[in-house]
Amino acid sequence: MSSDLVGVLAALANPQRLRLIASLAGGSNYVSQLARELELSRPLVHMHLRRLEEVGLVVGRMELSADGKAMRFFDVTPFAYQLTPEAIQDAVRTMEEK
Repeated sequence: MSSDLVGVLAALANPQRLRLIASLAGGSNYVSQLARELELSRPLVHMHLRRLEEVGLVVGRMELSADGKAMRFFDVTPFAYQLTPEAIQDAVRTMEEK
């Protein structure tokens, strides 16, 4: 958990990733639509979503549209982290062990 905390905090340190989480909190969405809503490029949105997926904050899945086009949808995963001095202390210990 403590090494996970470091990764989660690093992922959430980016304002664009926070915007993506906020947008996905309203429900599932696909990369192109997210890019339009947030006024970011698709490659940039995809890169940020990949980072959020790596730490388990979002999950992606492929779906086919009615015209057969593959679309990557993302959902925010339920998460809750309790940020305490002890949790930070544990996280720092795991960083020092690496």
